Amino acid sequence: MRELLVRSISGIVYVSLVVLSALYSRDVFIGLFCLFAFFCLIELMPMIRLKQWLIYPVLPVAYLLLVRYNVWPDPLDDYYLYVIYALLAGTLAVNLYLIRDLILTDRIPLFNSKKHFIALLYLIGSSLFLALIPDVLESYKPELIIGLFTIIWSNDSFAYLFGKNFGKHKLMQRISPKKTVEGFVGGLVMAMLTGVGLFFYLQNIGITDYTIYHWIIIAFVVAFFGTLGDLIQSKFKRQAQIKDSGSIMPGHGGIFDRMDSIIFAAPFAYLTFLIINYVS
Repeated sequence: MRELLVRSISGIVYVSLVVLSALYSRDVFIGLFCLFAFFCLIELMPMIRLKQWLIYPVLPVAYLLLVRYNVWPDPLDDYYLYVIYALLAGTLAVNLYLIRDLILTDRIPLFNSKKHFIALLYLIGSSLFLALIPDVLESYKPELIIGLFTIIWSNDSFAYLFGKNFGKHKLMQRISPKKTVEGFVGGLVMAMLTGVGLFFYLQNIGITDYTIYHWIIIAFVVAFFGTLGDLIQSKFKRQAQIKDSGSIMPGHGGIFDRMDSIIFAAPFAYLTFLIINYVS
């Protein structure tokens, strides 16, 4: 009972920080997410046994240049977009390669150069696109990032409930014994229904940039790749022979334990927003 109480309080504090920072101001939101990403990096580095301290300052510098000042004055606008698109392509390539390793290999091979790509793109790159999502419409829309977190929370919660009550077929038993196919499908369906709910809520407050079908697609992308991100981090932890990425969040483990899904899904979600914006 005490453990459940501690876990609940810790979770409420985390959710409150995410929502309130996004609603308060863009600068507070960016600062908090940069801090969260920095803690994730601190937890990831020993997990993949990478001792390269020069990587740490890359994260705040990248947030400052690519997120805080993401609207550059002419004639730098085009160069900024080239940097963002190149970073997105590199981040997606690394994440897709990790999905390949998740499915096809017993252990994710962590040779030296790959460790650097994992730290720089799998974590730092992905977290940057998470912080850029509220600006994907060229004006700050905190409701977008809160919506993505809502989709992830819905997916996680209902995947647990469906898995516990109906789960019979293991999803990837050697990596995460508790995850089931039934839980995965149930979480995915409920995440898409959450996307439907978000559409009506956002429409009610005057945000009509995306249709109901867009939100169903966005929810599917976030929930699907979020689950894969959680499995990839579970594989990293299993290889490192640890239970949690850290201990900063009582009852939950580390910050990365809470954010692995949304961080991994972020570049895929960002690409989805870009495609929808382009074709609409």
